Amino acid sequence: MFNGIIEELGEVTSIRDIGGGKEILISCDIASSLEVDNSLCVNGVCQTVVRQEKGTVAVQAIEETLRKTALGDLKPGSEVNLERSLSLAQRIDGHIVQGHVDATGEMLDVRKEGTNRLCTIGYDPGWRDLLVGRGSIAIDGISLTVARESGNSFTVAIIPYTWEHTAIKNRKKGDRVNLEFDILGKYVLRFMQNREQGRKGISEEMLRNTGFTD
Repeated sequence: MFNGIIEELGEVTSIRDIGGGKEILISCDIASSLEVDNSLCVNGVCQTVVRQEKGTVAVQAIEETLRKTALGDLKPGSEVNLERSLSLAQRIDGHIVQGHVDATGEMLDVRKEGTNRLCTIGYDPGWRDLLVGRGSIAIDGISLTVARESGNSFTVAIIPYTWEHTAIKNRKKGDRVNLEFDILGKYVLRFMQNREQGRKGISEEMLRNTGFTD
């Protein structure tokens, strides 16, 4: 589990194919605090450290991960947002982030407004029920707040510190970003869907099984 507060910008030093997946080697200062089997959030994707040595860590993105996230877009030299998993004694400064990416979005517009940056992102409308104005969303692992919604896109406002200390400053129009919607919203939506299906699913067999007879 993570909280969407980026600890460090790492740099991809190499990528090698491993069957249908990719092993990504990342140079970062927090490498010395990580061990094999530890979880590391890389651009919002929970990955397992498979190797750690001399200021670098290696993670392996399998086919399913590459299908559902933008990790496949990384190249040697790419900057990546990094966050180590939470400890029980740590404050949750952002929101609960699992590192389980729901979908990718497309950067539609990036513009400066006063001190902040406004980033507008297009996304699959099938996820619209999980997007709430002033609610939380993780973009490439960064805990951000939805400033406004419009059709199949939404906008976040990014403060100067976050802009300078995360890889979102490198995103340009047309780039893919990893999106993780609020886990609390996902559970509430599933609960309501199950309730609705239950109401619609009344049948003669179900009534007999619950004690109703002719």
